[in-house]
Amino acid sequence: MTVVVYVHGKDGSAAESQHYKALFPGSEVIGLDYRTFTPWETGREIKQAIEALREKFNDVILVANSIGAFFSMNGGLDGLVKKAYFISPIVDMEKLITDMMNWANVTEDELEKQGVIPTSFGEDLSWKYLTYVRTHPISWNVPTRILYGSEDTMTSLKTIQEFAQKHQAVLTVMEKGEHWFHTAAQMKFLDDWIKTK
Repeated sequence: MTVVVYVHGKDGSAAESQHYKALFPGSEVIGLDYRTFTPWETGREIKQAIEALREKFNDVILVANSIGAFFSMNGGLDGLVKKAYFISPIVDMEKLITDMMNWANVTEDELEKQGVIPTSFGEDLSWKYLTYVRTHPISWNVPTRILYGSEDTMTSLKTIQEFAQKHQAVLTVMEKGEHWFHTAAQMKFLDDWIKTK
């Protein structure tokens, strides 16, 4: 039997996995409610959960949203996951962090000296986090399909295309789609995208 593991994005929850039950008939669908929020901790947490599921199920399919995809790619899941569906994945965290530093007018020297700097848009900038992503480039060798909205403000089309090409992922772009797929039209597009598996 197959288990589908849903990994939510920022401010999401494992309960969102309920939406995917109808899209994977005949499979068990569970949401992973991770407790940590750094790639080194959360990646380990996701890997441990999937290793435990591999003892009960023949195959694991991963559905991951936004930063949940980034955390998953830091979990060393090669060989554990049969295939993955990424929705608006964060694929270049270093670029996102440096973009946020620019938005907040924070230099690398300032961040290194202070360690952590809160921003007006609610994200804490962390020198440890930036250093980690620079020294741990993503290694991802799982067959992957990516859904991306053309209006995504977190990741550029160029960045997502480069990632897809490098990792032989199949990229689908929804015109006028956003980073957060939530409107009726966006959710229908997402559902149809998964059904074409």
